[in-house]
Parts: sequence; C-alpha cells; structure tokens
Amino acid sequence: MDARLVLAACDIVGESALWDDQRQRLVWVDIIGRRIHALDPVTGRHQLWPVKGRPTSIGLRSDGGAIVGMERSICLWDWKDEPVPLVEIEPDRPDNRLNEGAVGPDGAYWVGTMFNNINGDDSPRAIPQATGTIYRCLPGGRVMRVTDDLFGITNTMVFPRSGGLLTADTLANTIYAYRIGDDGMLYQGTTLQSGFPRGLPDGSCLDADGRLWTARVAGGGCLTCTGPDGTVETIIELPCSWPTSCCFGGANLSTLFVTSARFTMTPEHLAANPQEGALFAVDPGVCGMPACRFGQTS
Repeated sequence: MDARLVLAACDIVGESALWDDQRQRLVWVDIIGRRIHALDPVTGRHQLWPVKGRPTSIGLRSDGGAIVGMERSICLWDWKDEPVPLVEIEPDRPDNRLNEGAVGPDGAYWVGTMFNNINGDDSPRAIPQATGTIYRCLPGGRVMRVTDDLFGITNTMVFPRSGGLLTADTLANTIYAYRIGDDGMLYQGTTLQSGFPRGLPDGSCLDADGRLWTARVAGGGCLTCTGPDGTVETIIELPCSWPTSCCFGGANLSTLFVTSARFTMTPEHLAANPQEGALFAVDPGVCGMPACRFGQTS
C-alpha cells in the first residue's frame, strides 16, 4: 500500500483536508502559509487563494460556500476575496487561537481552540499549558462551549455513525470518545487510544466501516487505522515525517488524501527531503463517507 505524491504543495502547515463532492475536488488550508487550496485530482487543476490571516480549518456549507476557522473567528467564505467573520471565539482569551474544525451531522461547525503556538513572525512558540477546549457553532452564529475539559492541541474531529464525537489532544498523544447529548453538549469522555509510539495524533477521518484513519504528526511519518475498540489495525508508511490530516475523496471516496507540514524543519532537512509539506494519496482498499455541510442535517 504505497503512498504517491499528488502535489508538491510546499505547505508550511497543510491541514483540514476535505473532499467537496459537489465540485469533485479536494480542499485544504495552509495555516502559516496563509492560503487555501483546491485541487481536482483528475484534471490537475489547482486553485490557490491567499488570505490575510491564518486559516486553521475549513468546512463546506449547504449553499455551496465554505466555512473557515481563522485564528480568532469562525468565518463565511465564498471561494473569493477574504473570509467574512461570523463570530469571534474566546474573545476573553487573547493567547488562544482556533485549531481543528469540522461540520457535524447536526449541521453545526465544531471547532477546537489551543494556546497559540505561532509567534507573529511565524516562528514556533512554546505551549505552557492546556488551555484549549471545544465549541459548537450553529448556522445562525450562536456558539456554545460543549465541554469543560481542557486540551493542549485540539485535533481530530469526526462523528461516527453510531453517534458521538472522536477527538484528540495531540500533546497528550490521546484520542478520546465522547457522547453527544440531545442538548449538543459532550458527555462521558473516555480514552479510545493513548500512547501510540509513533508521532502524535493530528487530523483524522472515518471510513465507511467506522474505522478511524489518523495522521501521525511530529515525526510519526505514517497513517494509522484504528478499530472501534482502539486497536491499531493498519499502519501506512508515508514519504513525509509530519503528516497532518487525511480524508477520503475521488471516485467512490476510495482514495485517501494526506496533507503534511514542514514547520520547524531546518533548511538542510528540507533540501534532503523536498517532499515535506506535500499532498499525498493512498489507495487503502476501503471507502470513506461524504463530508457534512454547515446548515444541513444528516
């Protein structure tokens, strides 16, 4: 099961890979590169939109537009110009920023925060403590904090068909499973997986059989496929050391696309490994599920 290079994107922090089934294209962001990508893997058409701020996540809207998590706000975006703020998150926590975000089957945008690990000059900044949490943004812009739990780096935000939320704290090297109550709050958080020895969990996606595919960042250099009981069933080696997110796309949602990063890497390492920050693809022999859309319940 070999990974292949799809696009030498040279992303500093590629993230939030997402398949747009209406336009048959892959969408993702480069956080520190301050840009949003779209790629048609059949024709090779690659679109790139520079934005003024740092986009940290992206989702699809039911009206055909996009919803974008920027550092401080959840924004609406129509594939042109600048994202338009819908609501600011944590205005009382200036040292935090948004990170992972995804549309849930309830049509809301679920987004996590974290201590801002990026300085103004784009250099890395240490995270002194876990200050992040998770929010749920309804289509009208109303936001609710859905848990009192704190996270070092919020990542992985997927919704199994059986219900609930799977999410990760990258710094804790742990993936958690929560029940979503009728009130939209998270309850009964339990550990699905912890301490896997290769890298740390970043972005994830689900296949149609309910298995969790996770990019192992920070030197992990692989994807893991985790069963519902938390057991790692498959490891896919990747030609990059910092894979960051993954999603199923393409015909029949049978291709697994993977973004990556080159943040903090030395010029010497990048000269020897120019594929860091690229987009890759794998054919794992299983299919994924279509992305949910903001404002549309499933």
